Amino acid sequence: PVLDTEDAWVSVEGPVSIVELALEQKRIHYPLVEHQFVLCTILYAIMRLSLKGVKPLSLFDSKGRNAFFKDLTSIQLLPSGDMDPNVLSIRQQFLLKVVNAAVQTVCSSQKDREISEEDFFPFEKGKNWPTLAADLAQYLQISEDLVRRHYVCELYSYGMDHLGEE
Repeated sequence: PVLDTEDAWVSVEGPVSIVELALEQKRIHYPLVEHQFVLCTILYAIMRLSLKGVKPLSLFDSKGRNAFFKDLTSIQLLPSGDMDPNVLSIRQQFLLKVVNAAVQTVCSSQKDREISEEDFFPFEKGKNWPTLAADLAQYLQISEDLVRRHYVCELYSYGMDHLGEE
């Protein structure tokens, strides 16, 4: 981009402006940043829901694992549309674990009182873990419907029929 500067600023001496520094930065490779975001979301879900026995890097194939350790400005080979069925199975199991843990955590902590939609996700305001798992399913090439169906089944199995119907 072309930056117009006023004549008064041309003769100013001192450090380089932040705009000029920003323009000199290399462009990032957005799919690589998105790939990193998926890993961060997975790690946060593991930590927040106290999931045991999950190996986060096992949710990615060799191309995906190698991409994590590269500069964000480099163009890397990311996983293509064809995935190993074993990796897809591990991803599906992980997403179902997230849904199970979210429903179990809330239901075990609030068994005795009537639970409303607002009380159902006390972890953080606006952080609906089953919805997050469904959104993450898109990135992990798992059917969103499968995650949503499992969520409804979990709600019914914990006696949360009114939320399951919604």
